[in-house]
Amino acid sequence: MTSGASGRLDELVRAVGDDRARPLPPVENWNPPDCGEIDIVIDREGVWHHEGRPIRRPALVRLFASVLKREGERHVLVTPVEKLGIRVEDAPFLAVEMNVETGASGTRLVFRTNMDDLVACDEEHPLRVETAADGTPRPYIYVRRGLWARLTRPVFLELAERAEERIEGGQASFGVASGGAFFALAPAGTVKESL
Repeated sequence: MTSGASGRLDELVRAVGDDRARPLPPVENWNPPDCGEIDIVIDREGVWHHEGRPIRRPALVRLFASVLKREGERHVLVTPVEKLGIRVEDAPFLAVEMNVETGASGTRLVFRTNMDDLVACDEEHPLRVETAADGTPRPYIYVRRGLWARLTRPVFLELAERAEERIEGGQASFGVASGGAFFALAPAGTVKESL
């Protein structure tokens, strides 16, 4: 970016505000002009970078995460006055912790992201598993606004311990139940072959 990049970052902070106690900003209701790209990258490990340097202020990263959304293949930061594209190498968030809640309506898996969002796994916040080029599973949970969190390896291993075999649509698969829904993690044949 140009020498005005740091100034643009400061303008973005002022436009959004810095009150962490408030609810998420209503970016869905904002329709600002698209102002191009800003040199912000979220790397594969969930670290935010500006102009090639990690952003070291957690409050600033949470602030930007609160106004992030996905439009098609593009991730954008949205304020009432401008929209700026950023680059995301994998998923913008990481699921770093999982808790199991049991109540009258059954079991519910609740994930905490690296931005301290709590996401209850259900039909509105599904789990999905992709396969990386090296054949390893890459699990994700839907957070909001087209944004996903990749489960860290320890969280995925904890999730896998809860997996059970079910037949869904004529296919046997291993998966987990949460929030009244079942989420397939892998075909049963694949799991049995790896044992």
